Amino acid sequence: MRILITGASGQLGHELQHVLQDQQLTLADLPEFDVTKAGVEKRVTAAQPDVIIHAAAYTDVDGAEREPAQAMAVNAVGTERVARGAAAAGARLLYLSTDYVFDGRQGVPYRETDRPNPLSVYGRSKYEGEQRALAHCPNALVIRTAWLYGTHGKNFVKTIMRQASQQSELRVVSDQRGSPTHAGDLASAIKQVLGTNLKGIVHATGAGDCTWYELAREIVSLTGSPARVQPISTAESGRTAQRPLYAVLSNRVLADAGISLPHWKDALSRFLSQVKVEVEAK
Repeated sequence: MRILITGASGQLGHELQHVLQDQQLTLADLPEFDVTKAGVEKRVTAAQPDVIIHAAAYTDVDGAEREPAQAMAVNAVGTERVARGAAAAGARLLYLSTDYVFDGRQGVPYRETDRPNPLSVYGRSKYEGEQRALAHCPNALVIRTAWLYGTHGKNFVKTIMRQASQQSELRVVSDQRGSPTHAGDLASAIKQVLGTNLKGIVHATGAGDCTWYELAREIVSLTGSPARVQPISTAESGRTAQRPLYAVLSNRVLADAGISLPHWKDALSRFLSQVKVEVEAK
């Protein structure tokens, strides 16, 4: 199978390269593959892919509030270009999206059929990307995930690990709830998705849910750090972009297809053990 991966150097892109190494991969990334530039459709069709996994995105949630045009150019307009290229190539398109398309006000896990209502520029740009992907590629699947972390790139887990090794006290938001998702587990789930005929929208996150505060406490506990974790409110965090307070996604559609991701606690423990081994090996 010929698979084109955009955002190949990101934390999910790296994991996709690993789990799909038995396939014929084309890795597309900046600066050569810029979805904000004209000609993307031709680059896509030239690769003659069977599948495109569109993981490239503008992911700075607070930065998007300052650069709304750039966020929209990458996440919405860029996605449309990739989708048009996929359609022209007769390829299947998998578009990675986010829990931030929801407002977090309903208090029960969001299903794929629930109506999005993004609170931030980032969320709106990703939701617009979803709509354009589905509108311009007849064989498109939107994969919404959440609270992604992994070995590569910046993420909450690595930030807490670093801060816990340098500070005696950490202040972490306790009123936002979601499902931490290991990038490696998501990549494995995506590989399984390739063996299905799923279309439309599917949710794919780690099983279970927690707050950022609870996640931070688990990280500190598993790493043996003496740092204390103090809960704070979203208002106290001083972040620019508004975030959903409840962003738990229901994975029922994925489960009905026979695909599941491990519980977030199991995934976190495995990830931290892996990181420890890699550090000790250096």
